[in-house]
Amino acid sequence: MRAVVQRVTNARVTVSGRTVGQITRPGLVVLVGVTHTDTVRQAHALAVKVHELRILRGELSCAQTGAPILVVSQFTLYGDTRKGRRPSWDAAAPAATAEPLIEAFVAELRRRGAEVATGVFGADMLVELANDGPVTLVLDVD
Repeated sequence: MRAVVQRVTNARVTVSGRTVGQITRPGLVVLVGVTHTDTVRQAHALAVKVHELRILRGELSCAQTGAPILVVSQFTLYGDTRKGRRPSWDAAAPAATAEPLIEAFVAELRRRGAEVATGVFGADMLVELANDGPVTLVLDVD
């Protein structure tokens, strides 16, 4: 699994003009991609990593501060642009594989006590955020 984690002051996701998920105070936006070989174990490991990642102000984590997390599924994180001008999406898992793993990631965050908002899997989403710092990291879990 792969995640792009951004420290934000606020963020929201809208679908068809309707807000479906938002955080209104400092926290993290996490774009999550899934590949074919990913497992529930990896989803849980990524959730632990994100929850305990010390990138909030003062080198603190969401686990320490209770800062909210907005999770957005993002198959394009596995886009391959090494050849030509059109990305290949071959490395991205199909929806039937990816959606349960995104759900497992979110469920593990919530099980750990995180306040989690989400986008809508597979929807055409508008993601708005105010990146704080800016701080943006790419996480891969094997």
